[in-house]
Amino acid sequence: MRFGAGSAFRPESVTRWPILRLRQSAAAASTCRAAIALRSVSMAADQEVPRVSGSPSLYRKVADDIKAAIAAGGYAAGTRLPSEHELAERYSVSRGTIRQAFAALRADGIIASRRGARRVVVGGPRVQSFGELLSFSRWARAMGEVPAGRVIAIRRRAAKPAEAERLALPPGVQVYHLTRVRLLSGHPVMIERGVYPDRVGVLVAGMELEKDSITERLEELGIVFADAEHVIDAVAATAEDARLLGVRPRVPMLRERRLTTDLTGTPVEWSDDRYLGGAVAFSVRNSTAVNALSRTPRSWAGSGAGPRSARTEAG
Repeated sequence: MRFGAGSAFRPESVTRWPILRLRQSAAAASTCRAAIALRSVSMAADQEVPRVSGSPSLYRKVADDIKAAIAAGGYAAGTRLPSEHELAERYSVSRGTIRQAFAALRADGIIASRRGARRVVVGGPRVQSFGELLSFSRWARAMGEVPAGRVIAIRRRAAKPAEAERLALPPGVQVYHLTRVRLLSGHPVMIERGVYPDRVGVLVAGMELEKDSITERLEELGIVFADAEHVIDAVAATAEDARLLGVRPRVPMLRERRLTTDLTGTPVEWSDDRYLGGAVAFSVRNSTAVNALSRTPRSWAGSGAGPRSARTEAG
């Protein structure tokens, strides 16, 4: 499934988009053949909400066109965009319209700028593969990026009913809840909201979460994230998401919900990760023999039932 540059992604109609459920084990990952790319950078032909009926604003058309060019590789990360004057002539609009388009792209985290200099492309989406069990930190380092985290909160509290169900715990039992912003080379790209059983959470709480990979540290302590089930869908950024990532509310995001188990099949983590649309793309490998991908109606509420699957860990 692919969201093309010509597809209008409207956060207010998110409920009409299907959910993608990945069902794949670490052992079966190497047998997969076909590739499916979810290109989140091009999900938004119009990201403003609420949307006025009729054609989108002129500056938004310009911003979308520049965004599509960046996604297609026309402007590589670190390169400068054409000047306001050049773009104004190219699109036959005023320089004020170009400045509005730049402001929208900057709010989405796609470009950066400083006074007296041309706008610079921050970078296109980094492709994150689900073909192997790989932590966020290992994936980032493999791309030459520097992984980091900014802890917003970690606390021990009673499990909510849905959390207890997914982690196969008694109602109201104590769990640890972590909210952490993940960064690639200093740029925020994802919000991680993870829930851990008490025996795992106490170990997570003792880590240096600004730099530690939860997956790697737990492996050192004898807890292996072996299998998982993860579900991907498109959502609009909440006010809290926008504040934590420094973007406008309701910009499109990719949400990955997952249940991870250890080598014995015991749940060790339930997490809700939300990626900036222009920062990360997902790729999935599957075949008719080992089908890792299925579409699920949005009425599916994210229950913990069903087989586990391999995933790219958040830690």
